[in-house]
Amino acid sequence: MRGRTPRDVANLGLVIRSAVHAGEVEIAEASIRGVTVHEASRILALAQPDEILASDTIASLARDAATFEDRGEHELRGMRGVRRLFAVCSPPFE
Repeated sequence: MRGRTPRDVANLGLVIRSAVHAGEVEIAEASIRGVTVHEASRILALAQPDEILASDTIASLARDAATFEDRGEHELRGMRGVRRLFAVCSPPFE
């Protein structure tokens, strides 16, 4: 069975929002925590329906694997400074 794409999900009548970020996490018992987890959560909160929003870290790491549209700089609640975010326009699974 192949993986599901956003188009497959839309055919089910569901709307999804996704965020992608990378960094170090702390493992505590059966969960993860740390600044990276909080940053990913804040990025997800800014994603629009049917959008995959990525941090500048991901846009840099995956620039040859996907195309990105600049969504500008954002202040993320509880985090110092601003972060540049990007919408993933052509994910590798399409």
